[in-house]
Amino acid sequence: MDDIVLPPKLLKRLSSAAEAVRRHGHVHIFSHYDADGISAAGILAKTLLRTGKEFEVTLLTTLDDPAMDRIRECDSKCLILSDLGASYIPELESLGKDVVVLDHHVPSADSDSVFYANPHLVGIDGMTGACGATMSFLFSLQMDNKNWDLVQIAFAGITGDRQHINGVTDLNALLLNGAVKRGLIRTSPGSLIPPGPLSRSLYLSTDPYIRGVSGDTEGSQRMLADAGVPNDALSSDLDADEGRRLSSLIAVRLAVQGVSVQTMQEISRTRYHLTGWNMDAETMADLFNACGRLGMGGISVGMCLGSGDCLQKAVSANDDYKKKIVSAVTSLDSKGLIQKENIQYFSSTESGFTGIVCGAAMQFIGDPGKPTVGVNCSEDIAKASARGTWAQLDMGVDLSVAMRAAAESVGGNGGGHRIASGASFKSEKKDLFLDSLDQIVGDQIRTAT
Repeated sequence: MDDIVLPPKLLKRLSSAAEAVRRHGHVHIFSHYDADGISAAGILAKTLLRTGKEFEVTLLTTLDDPAMDRIRECDSKCLILSDLGASYIPELESLGKDVVVLDHHVPSADSDSVFYANPHLVGIDGMTGACGATMSFLFSLQMDNKNWDLVQIAFAGITGDRQHINGVTDLNALLLNGAVKRGLIRTSPGSLIPPGPLSRSLYLSTDPYIRGVSGDTEGSQRMLADAGVPNDALSSDLDADEGRRLSSLIAVRLAVQGVSVQTMQEISRTRYHLTGWNMDAETMADLFNACGRLGMGGISVGMCLGSGDCLQKAVSANDDYKKKIVSAVTSLDSKGLIQKENIQYFSSTESGFTGIVCGAAMQFIGDPGKPTVGVNCSEDIAKASARGTWAQLDMGVDLSVAMRAAAESVGGNGGGHRIASGASFKSEKKDLFLDSLDQIVGDQIRTAT
């Protein structure tokens, strides 16, 4: 692996996983449908394509019992699960196949029979130091060290999972160092100003979500006029004075909105430009997210495989997706969140959008002192997403534990990361789930203080 020095236990597991995959002519990849999962799947697909192996890719909205039934029914004797699997290790052990799991979520168990690589198992935080795409890229290097170019796709997963917000660390930092050294990624300072054609990027912006500007054509044009910036300007066209004026106006708006200084610092994060793709990592993550959430995940995997046609379709899908998201966030902003003692929540009917809207609500709309939960009960099985802040984590909040416990209390399942987690349960149990979650989060805070 050249300049990447891994913990010996992790290196051994990745090496064993690569050896297992080499024994098979056909591999079935199962991955999550968000930006990280698609990045991971794209890396794996490209790796297998280069080795001449046949493969299939299936993207899953979650790994639950019905999804496990699909996995059991597949014919391939070799399976790779990326960005999921941590909660189903015993079930995967029982398949009697060569199973590789490349996940970064909090593990429920380790395994001797599954080829299991998870940063948590070697003392690295999978919330900040390595994502599913990170683990898939490290596996790819074990298959062939010539796959370094795929680190660019990995950074779409890293940024899609927001692991870069406070600077890359641990395994992600190793990837960045190697990528910069090889000229594959270059970094630049960030800004409050969303990139691209400004009248449109301000209108579609939910990171940051600027009340009265995002989702408001007249509001976005008025902000540009107040900053003395032409309505048809690109963010890259701005001179120093124009950039300073526009950035200051955005900062004032966000401060009046109640957005914390920490959040504004997070928005101004470092950008990672992918030299082989003519875009930055967050843009690629947006394309993947849009395709996955709109049920077009195959387009984004095709993009990873080098299809220019798929890239064009992904760009178009992202435009449609952003319109839907800004509409959902502005609608939620007008309604407000429902407050409980220790959490705040909203109901969602748009499948695939709940987590994204939940994140925007947590950062830019809701009470910054309470975790935000979005619940979609449009089907028999409800899907819930929860988002917190670093300050809440300091208060003792652990959404991975809380969501898992609350879901299990109503016969469902859940888990994820301390700051972002998910759950599924019967829709009729929604109120019981929220009551349980509210109590658990309260207990976490009281115990910590």
